[in-house]
Amino acid sequence: MSKRSIVPFGPHHPVLPEPIHLDLVLEDEKVVEAVPSIGFIHRGLEKLVEKKDFNEYVYVAERICGICSFMHGMGYCESVEHVMGVEVPPRAKYLRTIWCEMSRLHSHLLWLGLLADAFGFESLFMQSWRMREKILDMFETSTGGRVIFSVNKIGGVMKDMDADMLKEFVKILNGMEKDLRELSRTFLENKAVNSRLQGVGLLTKQQAHDLGAVGPFMRASGIVRDTRRMGYAAYSDLEFETITSDVGDCYARTDVRIKELFQSIDIIRQAVEKIPDSEIAVPVKGFPDGEYFMRVEQPRGEAVYYVKGNGTKFLDRVRVRTPTFANLPGMLETLKGAQLADVPILILTIDPCISCTER
Repeated sequence: MSKRSIVPFGPHHPVLPEPIHLDLVLEDEKVVEAVPSIGFIHRGLEKLVEKKDFNEYVYVAERICGICSFMHGMGYCESVEHVMGVEVPPRAKYLRTIWCEMSRLHSHLLWLGLLADAFGFESLFMQSWRMREKILDMFETSTGGRVIFSVNKIGGVMKDMDADMLKEFVKILNGMEKDLRELSRTFLENKAVNSRLQGVGLLTKQQAHDLGAVGPFMRASGIVRDTRRMGYAAYSDLEFETITSDVGDCYARTDVRIKELFQSIDIIRQAVEKIPDSEIAVPVKGFPDGEYFMRVEQPRGEAVYYVKGNGTKFLDRVRVRTPTFANLPGMLETLKGAQLADVPILILTIDPCISCTER
């Protein structure tokens, strides 16, 4: 009879930049159960709506997460704009879309680097992050920031991108696309890499549905759902398909995210070609009075924003449900039956953002 033991994993681990703690119940080297401990870094950001007015809170929302900062700010702004009946100018919608896809690019490249580091490919890690630096340089050129951008505001955006800047960005992305094809072959065709990914961490389509998984984690199990297709920002004007896989293992999740990198580059190209001339913001008068429920497709999956106003400059409530929170039950399911050595990679396959989850 196998002896059971409990091994603590985290909150700090060499592979994971996020503080996540799990108690792993093991039989020999096999995980039979994983018990998470949530709450290591609670910061009380949602409580700050009582002290920051609805315009100032944009900057708090961005600080929910450094990687998804732009999309947190945009999700909050769009929620308040719906409450107040504010129509954002068309150019601002396109600019938001371009920055959204740049966020997806830098987030997925960051994740690919961490995945490479998890199975010991240091050079592959460096290559992924070298490409990510180009996206951060583009952010710095267009917004002035590399982590927190502060360009969203209620009614539009604060900064514009002229035609020369947009053309230069497309040129950079075209060059990146060639490098990315070479990089993706290593992730998807290398036998040493595939041995660590294929058949590991299976999550069936039914399990993904029942456990409420979102984003690439869900789509790699065969569920065709992408919140961008609901048409927020300028996505209703752009053509793209939902990327899925029917396999549901670590390899499938890697494949979906790599294909989404190429998709994001294509979406940015379309947005640059179609971006209209208009103002980038409209004046906003009055205070939010009402409530709205907004959904945004972040790099990790669907994020939900709930805003409730009472007619004053201070909101009654802001609630954010982040994709990592939704993906934790699915992650725990993939850990059951896994080998202890595969645990870091399995946790990485949901692309965890614990600072998002513990607001």
